[in-house]
Amino acid sequence: MFRLDNVIKQYGNFRLECSMEVPVGNITGLIGRNGAGKSTVFKAVLGLIRTDGGKMEVLGKNAAELTQADRESIGVVLSDSGFCSWLAIKDFIPMLDTMYADFSREKFVADCERMELPLKKKIKEFSTGMKRKLQILAALSHNAKLLILDEPTAGLDVVARDELLGLLREYAEDGERSIVVSSHISSDLEGICDDVYMIDNGKIVLHEDTDVLLNEYGLLKVTEAQFGKLDKSYLLETRRESFGYSCLTNQRQFYQDNYSSIVIEKGSIDEVITMLTSH
Repeated sequence: MFRLDNVIKQYGNFRLECSMEVPVGNITGLIGRNGAGKSTVFKAVLGLIRTDGGKMEVLGKNAAELTQADRESIGVVLSDSGFCSWLAIKDFIPMLDTMYADFSREKFVADCERMELPLKKKIKEFSTGMKRKLQILAALSHNAKLLILDEPTAGLDVVARDELLGLLREYAEDGERSIVVSSHISSDLEGICDDVYMIDNGKIVLHEDTDVLLNEYGLLKVTEAQFGKLDKSYLLETRRESFGYSCLTNQRQFYQDNYSSIVIEKGSIDEVITMLTSH
């Protein structure tokens, strides 16, 4: 659905050098700390910034050759975007109808009612969570083939997050649509994404299937003496701790089978981020 091949963007001391791919029917997570380059990747894909090198394909085309109809096939929620706060949802419906040839008024209104968003209330009176819901529903309203979502669940409570994640699952269930989503809430990504890319300081440092990350990765907690005797062949990262060492591995079962006396915790996206970006 989109592919980046060594895409480069230089901002002062920050340099993005990114290669990644989101195939048709996939839900892909992009994870990393604030300032790691997630939003820069999305803005590059959308043509909102000029890149300094590399190749980009979106919807099977060179990104520079996308037509207006192609761009209508992309639904977008960016962390720094929003709607005019002095208008109500009912005021936006004619705008969306004009902007998108495949806009579904009935679906949009039904989704707003489902998410308990009042059509006549001014958006400046909405909570942060309500505004985020509106952004996502607008992105889903015109039958987009590709969704690009930057921190879509930010500001939402647990119930609202579950509702929106349910909408995204419904959107992708036909296998013909793709989603790329960034989030600081690891449980969201673990529950919805097929695979994850981790970006740190502008570079992709990890790409892994979510199931593999959760089922095969692990965190070893070992003393100085245990660390000295440890087979380090399958360690991805090591961090010094007060008790000895924390060690990230993608072969948890190997250490469970061969080192029964050490503490081994199941892997998680949070642990992987912490270990791979802490140095």
